[in-house]
Amino acid sequence: MNRRAFLTLAALSGLAGTAGLASGCSSGPRGSDRHPAAPLDLSVPLRIPPLLHPEPDADGVRRYELTMLAGSSELLPGRPTATWGFNGPYLGPTLRASRGDRVAVTVRNTLPEASTVHWHGMRLPAAMDGGPHQPVAPGETWSPTWTVDQPAATTWYHPHPHGATAGHVYRGLAGLFLLDDDHETALPTAYGVDDVPLILQDKKFTADGALDGDPLRGTFGILGDHVLVNGTFNPRFDVTTERVRLRVLNGSNARLYHLAFSDHRSFHVVATDGGLLAAPVATDTLALSPGERAEIVVAFAPDDNVVLRTVDDGTDLAAGDLDLIRFTATNRPSPSPALPAALSAFTPITVPAGAKVRRFTLNGHDAINGQPMDMSRIDEVVPAGAVEIWEIRNNVYSHNFHIHEVGFQLLDSNGTPAPGYAGGPKDTVFVPGKSTVRLAVRFGTTTNPAAPYMYHCHILRHEDSGMMGQFVLVEPGTEDTVPRTLPTPASHGH
Repeated sequence: MNRRAFLTLAALSGLAGTAGLASGCSSGPRGSDRHPAAPLDLSVPLRIPPLLHPEPDADGVRRYELTMLAGSSELLPGRPTATWGFNGPYLGPTLRASRGDRVAVTVRNTLPEASTVHWHGMRLPAAMDGGPHQPVAPGETWSPTWTVDQPAATTWYHPHPHGATAGHVYRGLAGLFLLDDDHETALPTAYGVDDVPLILQDKKFTADGALDGDPLRGTFGILGDHVLVNGTFNPRFDVTTERVRLRVLNGSNARLYHLAFSDHRSFHVVATDGGLLAAPVATDTLALSPGERAEIVVAFAPDDNVVLRTVDDGTDLAAGDLDLIRFTATNRPSPSPALPAALSAFTPITVPAGAKVRRFTLNGHDAINGQPMDMSRIDEVVPAGAVEIWEIRNNVYSHNFHIHEVGFQLLDSNGTPAPGYAGGPKDTVFVPGKSTVRLAVRFGTTTNPAAPYMYHCHILRHEDSGMMGQFVLVEPGTEDTVPRTLPTPASHGH
């Protein structure tokens, strides 16, 4: 697929903005955050987050321990930076589990303020979701447990404290949670060798190396001029196999990435947020808004030396062409299995006749449907197991939209059906300015009228400003009888 064809696909599916990507050129500076990036040699070995995949204990439970702590990291050479992380000073380990596993996580908070841990993309009971209703106070612990019951996917975890998510994520609190299942086909699976995580985060730094941002002024939503990959600045990955599976997370607070290789090579998208596609989709460019994930398989030849870049397409949150990571292949890469023609039993969500349609309007950056977030207000009551259409109308500049717990698929953008991988399994979707997207949303079956899930813009400054609402899942037929208000929670641990 050539660049112009992809641009058409991306624009129709709500994945990209305006021209610029087709030519591979930047549209030039457009504001104070747009200026040329310093040249990089991309020579620092890529940091691979440690893997936590504990054996089940005597009770058959996989048990994980995560400690939120403050520390110091050398994110830029020779300049220490005050950071936060899980089990270390920056980012966190990659957790791994399989469908059917019973998992238990002990979360300890040693930070100076309350936080939470939200399992983004995980389908689990609302009380275990880690949203703003499950705060963990300083010095306390939280111990969620659940059974993994969803297909193989790349999910992630990050804080979700009400009004403070942007600052907590920007300081470094994030990590991947990989899910496997028995139906996964022969894709690369050697973690850190041919199955490689890429957590993309842009930052701004002061002259002495401190993170440049003020949560009181919302500037943790700024666009940075340095990009870290797995917390590594100026990174290089040494390729030793003919094919590599890259699990890419847009872990930035606000930046949109339009990813392409410097030699314009094609690669295959094999999975989106919610899991594997039915079959690989070839492309040469991949667009991700904050919170979105994709898995791609890239073929490498002996002695390849190629850079993965993000290309400014003119969208208001793209902000410049930047080199991200260099891939250098050995002169004799190990053989890899052929890319499977079929990946999974994924089929599109079937929307029943007469399905409920819920409409959400995004105006500005601090409300949905004209209402800012209220922790005590239930905005939507949904019957468990329902399949609905959610219509997201964006009347202003770029936003995106994330729904907790659910799986959804993009039906159309401005009336045009989603083509290619854009119609894959999702939980987060880009909503360009002045556009409307429609989603087919499938809800879970675990009910709790007193424990809500969130939906919100995943541009984190917008989330913190109030662009968020909440819904509960209830027994079908009881929607009109459940309370629409909740007690406002206080920070706590347990």
